Amino acid sequence: MTRKQRRGFLIGAGVVVLSIAGILVGFALKDTIVFFYTPSDVLSKNIEPGKRLRLGGLVAEDSVKRGEGTLVEFAVTDTIHTISVRYNKLLPDLFREGQGVVAEGILDEKGVLVADTVLAKHDENYMPPEVASALKEKGVKLGKGAVHKSAP
Repeated sequence: MTRKQRRGFLIGAGVVVLSIAGILVGFALKDTIVFFYTPSDVLSKNIEPGKRLRLGGLVAEDSVKRGEGTLVEFAVTDTIHTISVRYNKLLPDLFREGQGVVAEGILDEKGVLVADTVLAKHDENYMPPEVASALKEKGVKLGKGAVHKSAP
C-alpha cells in the first residue's frame, strides 16, 4: 500500500467513525430535545398527550388564577388560540398578563400544559426570539401601543 492509499484509507475511516458517532449522539439526544410551539401550532399539529414541549406566547388577559400555595393556572395565547397552563412553583417576578412567556412542560390528556419551567421577558423591550417570530408569523403586533385580546 502506498503512502497516498494509506492516507486515503485513514481519512475514509475517520469520516466513517465521525459519522457513526454523530448518528449515535443524535439518537441519544432524540428524547431530550424540546420543541417550541405556539398555541396554534399545538392545536393544528395534534400533539399527543405526554409529550414534552415549550409553549410560547402572551399571557392571556384575566386568565391568571392562583390556587393553594404556589399553584397558578393561566392561559397562553397567540391571539388566535389559547392553551391553559398549570404551574406549581414560584413565578418569575416579571410575570404578568399581556406579557411574553415561555412555559416548558408536559401536555396532559385535557390539553393543559403542566409546566415545570416558566420564563418571562426580562424588560419591556425583550421577548424570546422564538416567541417574537412565532407571534409575528401569526400576525400579532408587538412593541409600543400593541393591544392584545385573548382568543376565547
